[in-house]
Amino acid sequence: MSPDRRLRAGLTVLLLLVLAACGLKPVYSGGSKSPAAVMLTQVEIAPVPERAGFLVRQALIDRFGTPVAAPSYRLEIELDDQIVAFGVRGDNSAARERRTLRARYRLVDVASNAVVLDATAGADAGIDRVSSNYAVVAAETTALDRLSVDIARQITARIAQFSRVAPDVPS
Repeated sequence: MSPDRRLRAGLTVLLLLVLAACGLKPVYSGGSKSPAAVMLTQVEIAPVPERAGFLVRQALIDRFGTPVAAPSYRLEIELDDQIVAFGVRGDNSAARERRTLRARYRLVDVASNAVVLDATAGADAGIDRVSSNYAVVAAETTALDRLSVDIARQITARIAQFSRVAPDVPS
């Protein structure tokens, strides 16, 4: 083994030892029995109005899995979906748009009706305005699909993180 490879191997081992000593623990360690995975099955997702709400809710359902019969928590979401045009052309039409999707969500304990987590998530996407209205609508729709999945990912990660400190989450 060359000295260069030995040095790299030694640094890799040293890095692994440092990481192990710092107390890092994967959120989903334990697979479907981890506190995060168990917590997600304890959450009922309340209906969210509008198309964006439907898309975010469906993406969350896909990530959370099948909830238990009597969930301990309810997730309430309020969305703000905006499209802002900018970059004016010579004919006073917009050259670009920015679609922004913001979510304020609350995780509510069903038994006490107390809010245990109140947070926000947000994502945005740029859209080129072209001469075809169909293409613009298709781009706006595709952007909303992507933003909905991104919002759902952020919410899932935050609730999984919360599960590490939440009381009464079965392991």
